[in-house]
Amino acid sequence: MRRDQRGFTLLEILLALAIVGALVVIAFSTVRIAVASWRQGEDRAEAYQHLRGVALTLARTVGGAYPYNAPRGDTPAASLLFGGSASSLEFVTQTAPFPGSVPIAFTAVVIELGTTGEQRGLVIRQRLLPNRNPFTDAVVVFNDPTLTELAFSYLDDSGAWQDTWDVETQKRLPKAIRIAVGGTLNGRAQALLPLTVPLRVGTEAQ
Repeated sequence: MRRDQRGFTLLEILLALAIVGALVVIAFSTVRIAVASWRQGEDRAEAYQHLRGVALTLARTVGGAYPYNAPRGDTPAASLLFGGSASSLEFVTQTAPFPGSVPIAFTAVVIELGTTGEQRGLVIRQRLLPNRNPFTDAVVVFNDPTLTELAFSYLDDSGAWQDTWDVETQKRLPKAIRIAVGGTLNGRAQALLPLTVPLRVGTEAQ
C-alpha cells in the first residue's frame, strides 16, 4: 500500500514566514507607538505639574502682600514698598517664598523674568526687613530657566485691570494681582490659565 506523501511546498513556507514577519512588525510598531504616547503623556503631565507648583508658590507669596511703608534707599523719606510692571513685581510679603531659619515678619521680594545673562527664566530675589535698599540689594533665592512666560496685571478700584502699578499715583496696593505663567520642560511648551490673587490684608499704606 502507498500513502500519499503530503507536506508544505517551499512557496507556502515562504508565504507563511512573510505573513508572520508582517504581523511581528505590526505588533512591534503598535507597542512602540503606545510607549511613545505614554512618554508624551508623562512629559505633558510633568510639565503641567511643574508649572502648577511654581504658580501656586507665586500665588501664596503674592497673597501675603503687605502695604509696608519704609525708605527705599539712603534717603530718610518713607514710601510704600511696591512696584509692578507687566513682567516684574516688587513687594513686601508676610509669606516669604523661601523662609529663613529665623521667623521674620516681613520680607521684600522681587519676582521677574530674566532674559539675559546667567539668570534666565523665573528669578525670585528676597531680602529680610527692616533693611536699606530692600529691592536693589535682594539676593537670588530661586531661578527656574524652564519658565519662559511671566505676566502680571493689577486690579484697580474701578474693577479694571492695569498692566503697571505705580504707588506714587495710586497711593495704595491693588485689590488683586493676576499672574500668568508658561514654560518649556523636556522640549514641551505648557501654559496655565491666569491665577487671580486677592490681597488678604488692607491695601492702604501702614
